[in-house]
Amino acid sequence: MTDELLARHRAVLPSWMALFYDEPIEIVHAQDRRVTDSNGRTYLDFFAGVLTNSMGYDVAEISDAVRKQLDTGVLHTSTLYLIRAQVELAERIAALSGIPDAKVFFTNSGSEANDTALMLATQFRGSNQVLAMRNSYHGRSFGTIAITGNRGWSASSLSPVKVNYVHGGYRYRSPFRDLSDAAYIDACVADLVDILETATSGDVACLVAEPIQGVGGFSLPPDGLFKAMKEVLDSYGILFVSDEVQTGWGRTGSHFWGIQSHDVVPDLMTFAKGLGNGLAIGGVVGRGDVVDAINAQSISTFGGNPVAMAGATAVLDYIKDHDLQANCAARGSQLLSGLRATSNPLIGEVRGKGLMVGIELVEPGTTTPHPAAAKQMLEETRARGLLIGKGGLHNNVLRLGPPMTLTEAEAQEGLGILVDALAATHAALS
Repeated sequence: MTDELLARHRAVLPSWMALFYDEPIEIVHAQDRRVTDSNGRTYLDFFAGVLTNSMGYDVAEISDAVRKQLDTGVLHTSTLYLIRAQVELAERIAALSGIPDAKVFFTNSGSEANDTALMLATQFRGSNQVLAMRNSYHGRSFGTIAITGNRGWSASSLSPVKVNYVHGGYRYRSPFRDLSDAAYIDACVADLVDILETATSGDVACLVAEPIQGVGGFSLPPDGLFKAMKEVLDSYGILFVSDEVQTGWGRTGSHFWGIQSHDVVPDLMTFAKGLGNGLAIGGVVGRGDVVDAINAQSISTFGGNPVAMAGATAVLDYIKDHDLQANCAARGSQLLSGLRATSNPLIGEVRGKGLMVGIELVEPGTTTPHPAAAKQMLEETRARGLLIGKGGLHNNVLRLGPPMTLTEAEAQEGLGILVDALAATHAALS
């Protein structure tokens, strides 16, 4: 059955749509943090639909909220009409953002949210110049591919904006990697200043940055880097956009938004993924004057639709009612400490915050990327009943982003599988 579906997939869907595993799986049922494939095999899920199924599966409070909206018969009205749930959710997100006089615009995905942020920033500043981070990823649209600093996901050099990339987001392979935190920040800020002074005309629209690089392998800079960068940006009048598509809603454990680890308030933040727990949602929250910068009429046909708003509101309530930010901190610490105590020559670095954990795999005794080991690890963990992700600039980083509701016992179960799979992978590739 799976072979037939795979053949049909390859016949009618693009060749560039990635699939995990030598024998891809179809997920047909899910409950809590476990999913079941079409062959009846059940797995503990440590990737959550790329960090999107943030509350897990079949959560009654969320399903009930969606069903209640469906029972009204109103799945869609368009933003040409008032949508009470949209206004109420926007009010909550604006307050949670910490941005003064914030406004919110809802979209359907992270790509669309980041594309909207680019449109707002370039319009507000009257400039098509943009700064982005090396090793970054911001989406699949024409504009967001243009600011993605990772060759594996940047399919075209064509661009609606002029982009310059700065150092800082990926420390493990940075030329500044051996510096102290303070010296690393100083070096990256000096690079930013040098780029502004030599490669731009000065009137740059914005810097777009992920507090923790998602597709880039859950890489992260020292806390405080973006505060130091924003001081430079402010001196030029340049906007700072924090891409919170993967880091938002308390997943990092230490803060509700990833950027708060850097003690800075951005001008715009983008969000998506975990807010919908599987429903299509995204958006931008930011300074009212920037969000209002568009001087033409526009709408969002599906952005902020009543069904997505009902589900997202229930997700926010669930995060608060179950103190999931604290759970992310506790379970993340459990995973990070367990992995860092693991002695395996394939491990180059274990990094992350909360339930965003990356394991960079290298050829033993070196820092050379080992993508074959990452591929083998996906097969080994799957065979043992665990689903994980992978990414990174060299496709050699294991990505762990389980639902934020992960229990202590499930974290320990997943950790045990990871340790066993690492040993098996090392043996297989030796």
